[in-house]
Amino acid sequence: MHTKVVYHAMKALNSFGLPVLRFNFRGVGLSDGEHAKGRGEVEDARAALNWLDQEFHRPIIFAGFSFGAATGLRAAYDDPRVAGLIALGPPLAVEGRLYNYDFLKDCAKPKLFVAGANDQYSSRADLKTLYDALPGPKVLAVVEGGDHFFAGHLPELQAAIQSWVTGMFRLHPVAEAKQ
Repeated sequence: MHTKVVYHAMKALNSFGLPVLRFNFRGVGLSDGEHAKGRGEVEDARAALNWLDQEFHRPIIFAGFSFGAATGLRAAYDDPRVAGLIALGPPLAVEGRLYNYDFLKDCAKPKLFVAGANDQYSSRADLKTLYDALPGPKVLAVVEGGDHFFAGHLPELQAAIQSWVTGMFRLHPVAEAKQ
């Protein structure tokens, strides 16, 4: 919830005046519960979608980083309240565990994948294979020089999100009030 990637994604989405909810999965930080190997965390993401819907009654753009992308996409891809999906640094292989995104093979929602060219959990070739197997609309943004945490490249991450939201949903950043 407090990583720089999640913070900068929040700022990018909030620049459009969109409400943003950041949360920790069960057992992370001060959250209750214990890590449930992805199964319980999908329910955490669904609970977050339910809260957003109850509070704002607006279409939702889901964005998740790393494990949050892999897990949250499972909760959001077939939820009719979700208008678009953003996966930041989606992991494909971590410490011998392979992540499977086959559930997206029939997902026609707009999708944005953003990854660093040097992401240690997702090779460019593997990400391209995943991307090519998915239906559109979709965009793949590879941040040259970026690693899994986009170190030194967070402005490019924000720009990719803002460009996609503008192009896909015809929204424009809200001008900040002058102080």
